[in-house]
Amino acid sequence: MKTIAFPRRPMPDGVRVRQNLPTDHVPDVRHETCRRLLDAGLRERVGRGHRIAITAGSRGMGGFVDLLGGIVDAVKAAGGIPFLVPAMGSHGGAVAAGQIEILRRLDVSEDTVGAPVHATMETVPLGSAENGAVAHLDRFAAEADGIIVLGRIKTHPESTGPLASGLLKMTVIGLGKQHGAQEAHSHGLWDSIRAVPRLHLSRAKILFGVAVIENGYRQPVVIEAVPGTYDAFLEADERLLDIAKAHFAEIPFQDLDLLIVDEIGKTIAGTCMDPNVIGKWRVKSEGPRVPNFRRIAALSLTHGSLGNGLGVGMADFVTERFSAEFDSGVTAVNLLTATEPGSWNSQEALLPIALPSDREAAEVALYSALGGAKPSVCRIRNTACLGEFWVSEALLPEVRENPKLSILSDPAPMSFDGEGNLF
Repeated sequence: MKTIAFPRRPMPDGVRVRQNLPTDHVPDVRHETCRRLLDAGLRERVGRGHRIAITAGSRGMGGFVDLLGGIVDAVKAAGGIPFLVPAMGSHGGAVAAGQIEILRRLDVSEDTVGAPVHATMETVPLGSAENGAVAHLDRFAAEADGIIVLGRIKTHPESTGPLASGLLKMTVIGLGKQHGAQEAHSHGLWDSIRAVPRLHLSRAKILFGVAVIENGYRQPVVIEAVPGTYDAFLEADERLLDIAKAHFAEIPFQDLDLLIVDEIGKTIAGTCMDPNVIGKWRVKSEGPRVPNFRRIAALSLTHGSLGNGLGVGMADFVTERFSAEFDSGVTAVNLLTATEPGSWNSQEALLPIALPSDREAAEVALYSALGGAKPSVCRIRNTACLGEFWVSEALLPEVRENPKLSILSDPAPMSFDGEGNLF
């Protein structure tokens, strides 16, 4: 079969731009995490020789290794024996080996954090919550003398209320493994996030939560030790979400012909690209097109995603490199686990048009956008890293009018290598 030459439009010249975001952050994450737990009374809750399970998720939050290491240090200082449990629902193909591999790709191991990883997909049911969802608890965590939940508080594309990603969600979905995640989603995720943790926090030995907020550079800016009670977890999740929103970074343009995203993946957002950044209308192809990014080209899948590309259907074009990294089976398990009542969006797991190189993906995408004589193009690393990006010359008037933006280079062509790739 002959290679088809798709219609393309050359990339315009552009410049690198810095977005001036708040830079406050915790300078020594490991030390601060350890100190917070000890100051909160961890020594009084851990007996000598007690085995303490620590949750390790799959999102790759900023300072992840140091956060886990700080919890490990605190448990050891209190006389306990720490170990990690993968806390990531159905990620990694819903198998223990896959979840261990995800943590390895995130540089989490006994060598880096000081504690071993014990992985299983087996759970212990704790009973049914008010909404009917069965609460599940990782078997190794259930057998431990205590549990510490590490959770990042941030916005979630499917939540418009005062509760989003945080300690409660990590308890239900993370500690619940695939069984718990499926139960929670099948009974309505946000009803479950409120109802199911009541069982975990009354029947499991959850000692503390460690709540984290990131700044726009994915650096921890707030670290808190939260007592292991339902009321304390709920209060922290709701209060800290307001602070997290203040650090949320956006693409500072409302209208683009083309958005180029270097990498997408589960280490960045649950849908690989954050709909709060690219437009929630792309999740279900409905609602106001704000922001209106007419085409999105996604170039690669993050290594830590282990082939899970759930959400790639929000892009319009990908590369063959992305297709080679994409695992349809692993993605499908995640999609089926996250199925909600009255909602089914299989498009999230379907691959868009794949082109041989970054240049072709970008230029075919730009052609299809049918933009004007001076197309508006923005290239970002991913939807969680928006401190610097590349923009075409058509966007320079907007850049110059925005006091939060600074131009870092003179206009120049986008630089591709000999094979037509950007990196």
